[in-house]
Amino acid sequence: MPRTRAAMLVEGAVLDIDGARPAYVRLRGGRVVEVGTPGTDSTRGRETRVRGIVVPSPVNAHTHLGDAVSSVEPPHGSVATLVRPPDGYKFRLLERASRAEKVAAIRAALERMVHEGVAATVDFREEGRGGVELLRDAARGVPIRALSLGRPVARPVDPRELADLLGAADGIGLSSARDESDADRRRVAAACRRAGKFYALHASEAVREDPESYLNPRPDLVVHLARATRDDLVRVRDARVPVVVCPRSNALFGRQPDLAGMERLGLSVLLGTDNAMFHAPSLWRELEFAYVATRLRRRPVSAAFLARAALVEPWRWLGEPAAARIAPGSSARPLVLRLPPDDPAYQVVTRTTEHLMVRGEPVSPRTRTGR
Repeated sequence: MPRTRAAMLVEGAVLDIDGARPAYVRLRGGRVVEVGTPGTDSTRGRETRVRGIVVPSPVNAHTHLGDAVSSVEPPHGSVATLVRPPDGYKFRLLERASRAEKVAAIRAALERMVHEGVAATVDFREEGRGGVELLRDAARGVPIRALSLGRPVARPVDPRELADLLGAADGIGLSSARDESDADRRRVAAACRRAGKFYALHASEAVREDPESYLNPRPDLVVHLARATRDDLVRVRDARVPVVVCPRSNALFGRQPDLAGMERLGLSVLLGTDNAMFHAPSLWRELEFAYVATRLRRRPVSAAFLARAALVEPWRWLGEPAAARIAPGSSARPLVLRLPPDDPAYQVVTRTTEHLMVRGEPVSPRTRTGR
């Protein structure tokens, strides 16, 4: 999508790493050049003037984009029958699909995210080094940062395969702790540390797992915790391990992460869309569902907490907090949401889908690409 070079003045509010506040924001060439107090701004030259909310671009912190090769409704079943390696439905699906089909499907999913303003995604890559190369090829020329957390094929883990995989990937993303031996988890974690790359794994998704099994050795990221108890969450918080939640995916299997407990305990929470064969990789849909689902469980969370999970915490995890700050000279890629600015977090979490402008360019739901 072409980026506008025209100047734009957005009157309303900013929502970023420093929270929500009334502000005007001047954009030029898709970048922030000025932020000020409402009422003190003035139009300069040929400048588009709109009312809305300016936010940093979000990060989709957990995807399995290879699954996008599926174009039909998956069968009903448990987590094990659908997505557990090596014999789950998705692995049989990936085995049948050609390389060209997988590249095309992943690319379409990436383009969908770009069209919705997503700046980066953290993808768990199956199929060893070949899976990492699929993502790299699919992302070529697409303006999104696609981090790949690969998964070795051999069990027990082969040190040579692991070293080769880490040469191509941004880290390793394992299945659940109960699917991996203690020796393999330690081998993988140690190799990631030596290479200076990420070590992540799924945890307490289908059943509760003892935190010792997924926190020792300490990962950089755990995904799901849909079956974690309050005491488990306390241990995760005390270990200072960030958590990615995927509420829509969990809901398909009749469970939800305890977002209210995570908010009260002060965990660092990120948001992801998980398996692309279940849902379109739309972070805005994920935000709205997460907000509504907590009401259904009568354990509500604040809209501000969820907004941070998409717009702020992932950038902190990546070590790039400046990308979550709307300020002149920052590395943030700002999005304009043409929404009422009176309650920015609530508006962003529940209403973004139909009112998004990606760096000044309107986005029409009728023209979205991808799956």
